[in-house]
Amino acid sequence: MNQSKMDNLHVSNAGKEVTELDSLLQELFPITRSLTGEGNRETLRILQKIVPLNIVEYPSGSPAYDWTIPDEWVIRDAYIENASGKKIVDFKESNLHVVGYSSSVSAKLDFAMLRPHLHKVDAVGDVIPYRTSYYHRDWGFCVTQSQFDQLKESGGPLNVKIDSEFIKNGAMTIAELCVPGESEEEYLVSTYFCHPSMANDNLSGLLVATFLARDILKVGRPKKSWRFVFVPETIGAIAYLCQNEKR
Repeated sequence: MNQSKMDNLHVSNAGKEVTELDSLLQELFPITRSLTGEGNRETLRILQKIVPLNIVEYPSGSPAYDWTIPDEWVIRDAYIENASGKKIVDFKESNLHVVGYSSSVSAKLDFAMLRPHLHKVDAVGDVIPYRTSYYHRDWGFCVTQSQFDQLKESGGPLNVKIDSEFIKNGAMTIAELCVPGESEEEYLVSTYFCHPSMANDNLSGLLVATFLARDILKVGRPKKSWRFVFVPETIGAIAYLCQNEKR
């Protein structure tokens, strides 16, 4: 094959990969991920179609050095309605609207009582901040400036609902892929995958690591071994190290 045809083939393959990446990004983006939960498992199952990930569950309550694997968090629905029943904030429109690991709540509150549980950034446009409450029980909503203003001006009681629970016999899910090389020396590629609906933080690294792993598997046995690790932030990395000290 001459150079011109090789260059055209490379461009064609690159275009296909970009299309595949974009399609996968669209599929993964809306999934509700956190430190634990079914969204994390669903994400890894989707990636298993691309590379043969080994998915592992670390039980809730297990020690990881001086940390503890948290209870599994389940979130089904959340919203804030005004007095006339209009949903001003709705988890089903964006899973960023609920503070990660929020406790369940069902109450009618005036704005002054709700205000400490609202998080926003002072910015023009529909900007939703990302907040979590992983290691202490709390609840909250992340809202745009427009939603904040609507809630403030709504008058009357606000119907606040978060339908969530914590599963003590749950688990934190991680994944690993090892590609043996001619040498036992390893390259380690580690990426987080615990954020919902965020492209630059989490999904970009997750997809780059996955496609890099696939490319390495395609070329056969590499000179050095490769280890790909997919974990939730901080506690996932700590737990993985705790479980794999000898490696």
